[in-house]
Amino acid sequence: MRGGGLLVAGTTSDAGKSVVTAGICRWLVRQGVKAAPFKGQNMSLNSYVTREGAEIGRAQAMQAQAARVEPSALMNPVLLKPGSDRSSQVVLMGRPVGELSARGYHGGRQQALFGTVVECLEELRATHDAVVCEGAGSPAEINLRRNDIVNMGIARAARLPVLVVGDIDRGGVFAQFFGTTALLAAEDQELVAGYLVNKFRGDVTLLEPGLDMLHDLTGRRTFGVLPYAHGLGIDEEDGLRVSLRGAVRESVVAPPVGADVLRVAVCAVPLMSNFTDVDALAAEPGVIVRFVDRPEELADADLVVVPGTRGTVKALGWLRERGLAEALLRRAAEGRPVLGVCGGFQLLGEHIHDDVESRAGEVPGLGLLPVRVRFAPEKTLARPAGEALGEPVEGYEIHHGVADVRGGEAFLDGCRVGAVWGTHWHGSLESDGFRRAFLREVAAAAGRRFVPAPDTSFAALREEQLDRLGDLIEQHADTDALWKLIESGPPGGLPFIAPGAP
Repeated sequence: MRGGGLLVAGTTSDAGKSVVTAGICRWLVRQGVKAAPFKGQNMSLNSYVTREGAEIGRAQAMQAQAARVEPSALMNPVLLKPGSDRSSQVVLMGRPVGELSARGYHGGRQQALFGTVVECLEELRATHDAVVCEGAGSPAEINLRRNDIVNMGIARAARLPVLVVGDIDRGGVFAQFFGTTALLAAEDQELVAGYLVNKFRGDVTLLEPGLDMLHDLTGRRTFGVLPYAHGLGIDEEDGLRVSLRGAVRESVVAPPVGADVLRVAVCAVPLMSNFTDVDALAAEPGVIVRFVDRPEELADADLVVVPGTRGTVKALGWLRERGLAEALLRRAAEGRPVLGVCGGFQLLGEHIHDDVESRAGEVPGLGLLPVRVRFAPEKTLARPAGEALGEPVEGYEIHHGVADVRGGEAFLDGCRVGAVWGTHWHGSLESDGFRRAFLREVAAAAGRRFVPAPDTSFAALREEQLDRLGDLIEQHADTDALWKLIESGPPGGLPFIAPGAP
């Protein structure tokens, strides 16, 4: 029997589709429903490696965790990883298949992948009671509708009811709901069951007259009003959206266990990828994590992290142009801690030979680690495990650069020289014992009386966050009506709204 389904669309990018999808998945699994997430096409620099070695969007991995199922390439068959404003690497079923311009992708390649997307969704529906699909951007991007494989295209092919999420904190949510629906063709409007308001602050009774008017105008109901929730810290899709100027990674910063706090500065390099690596640091009591883009912002940092990037050579040039490279060199000379992860590790080495990503050839690195990097056409996708600093540690690797480590002290797959560490392993700091050991080393090198909390479990904290998402759905959405949609499909009989009406 084919399982039920629902498409969670949004009036805009960042309306809350990812967290709503995760919340519905967690609510369903708590009701004993075997659920799975799905996103036909995702554009993100935050990705994850499944156990079978497939690369998918990290948001879908988070949603799988919400549904308490193992992440799979079926859940995100097409992943686009931007390399510039106009081109992306296309990852199909977890493996890179080429680099395409936006025009080339939307001009034909996208539609050619439609069959794969539909087949993956149907396979998930055949093995699960419910599949909660996430759209991308807005379904009302009418310039892209002809080749759409992630919003109304997949909804129409699979006869999915559509729930449209709007971020009321941005303002204009009623116009967004009405306009999104009105711009759709009649066959697509037929699938739009109604709306979900996200990030509401205040007295919901003041909103209710507007919801009634929206129903009168569209013939569609609102399935819930979710309040603004602080401190969720759930994986975001796109590192490009991280705000700068000292923005604190959203998390609950608990008081320190020792006498001092520990300050972490993350260099917000271009095409930053997997910036979620620092979430485990932000979850530690007394650790404050900030994203920075100026050298003076490194001055009071106890640890500087140079994160992963889809453009290692570009990031290296950016660090030099902004004076951050010089600041990193000074820190290393003074014995002050620096951690490079993936692309950030590569640029800390002696030189980079890149005929794949930037095609820049031989480029000198910062020379802080005895490492030489050569970019290979094949991408390394792995889930390594081992031991470091006397503690077990796990991670995942996603990179074209192959590191030839020629000295230093062994550190995961990379090395350490003094207070400078480098590794390709994403996610290593989620291993609790290793993270605490690493922070003790950082505190000692920084001269801080910082003590890691002995009982912080990142996995348990993540479970609490996912339960909070499930609570939001259970407490503030009409779950009976949602389940009816998932089980029965589009309601039918909903009125068509002509563009420009009323």
